[in-house]
Amino acid sequence: MFIDKAEKEIILKPLQLVIGIVERKQTLPILSNVLIEKEPGKIRFTATDLEIQITTAIEANSKGDENSSITLGGKKLQEILRILPDQSKISIETKENKALIKSNKSRFSLQTLPPQDFPKLNYQLTDSKKIALPQAELKKLLLSVQYAMAQQDVRYYLNGVLLIIEGDKLKTVATDGHRLAFNACSIAGNHEKQELILPRKAASELCKLLGDVEEPVEIEFSSQQVKVSFSGITLVSKVIDGKFPDYDRVIPKYSNHLPMNRLQVQQALQRAAILSNEKFRGVRFILTNKNLSIISSNSEHEEAQEEIETEYHGEPLDIGFNVNYLMDGLNNIGSEEIIFSFGDPNSSILITTAENNEFRYVVMPMRI
Repeated sequence: MFIDKAEKEIILKPLQLVIGIVERKQTLPILSNVLIEKEPGKIRFTATDLEIQITTAIEANSKGDENSSITLGGKKLQEILRILPDQSKISIETKENKALIKSNKSRFSLQTLPPQDFPKLNYQLTDSKKIALPQAELKKLLLSVQYAMAQQDVRYYLNGVLLIIEGDKLKTVATDGHRLAFNACSIAGNHEKQELILPRKAASELCKLLGDVEEPVEIEFSSQQVKVSFSGITLVSKVIDGKFPDYDRVIPKYSNHLPMNRLQVQQALQRAAILSNEKFRGVRFILTNKNLSIISSNSEHEEAQEEIETEYHGEPLDIGFNVNYLMDGLNNIGSEEIIFSFGDPNSSILITTAENNEFRYVVMPMRI
C-alpha cells in the first residue's frame, strides 16, 4: 500500500500547492503528472514544466520504512480528491503501471508513469547569493508590479519581473513597453548590486503561494537559477537571460502633482470603460481648473463622461490613456489616496502614493 487511509485534505493541500504549473496538455506526457515520493514519516510532492519546479512535503505516518515513489496525472488526482466528501479517508495502491485510489465505496484507477523518468530540475546555484525577508513583503512587492509584465512578447526579457538587490534594498520592476511598475522594500544586510529576471509564470505562482505573514522567505539566486524557500515549499526557476530596459529613464520627474481619492477615480474609470472602444480601450483625461473630466467614446458614437472635482490649478491638459492600464494600477494599490503627476499632453502619467514613497506606476499616453 503506497498510502493507507490518509485524510483527503492531507493529500489535497500539498497537491494544490504544486499543481499550478502543471498543464493538462503537454508535449511530454510525464509533465502532466505529479511526482509523489514516500519516505519514512514524510510524503513529498513535486511538479515541473522544465522551467519551474515546485516541491512541498507533509509529515505522514506511512506504513513501512521503505522509500517508494509514483507519478500520477496531477489535475485528475486533484479533481478526484476535491470532489470526494470532506473527511474522506484515501488509500493509494500501486500495481504495475496503474494506481488504485480507494475512498469508502469509490474506486478510481489512474495510469502511472515511471518515477525515474520524471525530469527533476538540476540545481544550478553555483556562486549563489542569498537574501531573506518576510513573506508578506515579497508578496506585496510582486503584486504591486506583476500586472505590468508583458505576455508572450518577442522581447522575451519583458515576460517577467526584474528583481534588483542593491545595498539594503530589494527592488521589483515590470514593463510591457506601454506601462511600467516599480516598487522597493528594505532588506537586511548590505548587498552588491545583483539583477535577475524572474519568468512570468514563476512570479504569478509566487503571488499565489506566498502568505500574508511575517514568516521569512529565503531567495537564493545565481546567474542561471533562482530558488525561493518558504513555509515548507521550494520553488526553483530558471531566470530569463537578457538585458532589462533602463527603468530609471522611463520614470519621469514631474512638478505638476494632483492628489486624488483612489476609489473615486477607480469607479469613474469603471463606468467610463463601459463605452470605450473595445479594441483600443481609450479614455481622455481633460484637466481644467478644479476639475477632471474622464471621457470615453466608441465606434457607435456612444459616449460616457465623468466629472471629478479636484485641487488642480495648472494649465488645461487633454491626454488619452488605455483605461485597462490605469485600472490595473489602481486595482493593485492599497492606499486610499493616490497622486497623479503630469507633464505635457504628449507625456506619460505617473501614479504614486503618499503612503509608500517607493511605488511608481507610469502609463504612456495614447492618441484618441
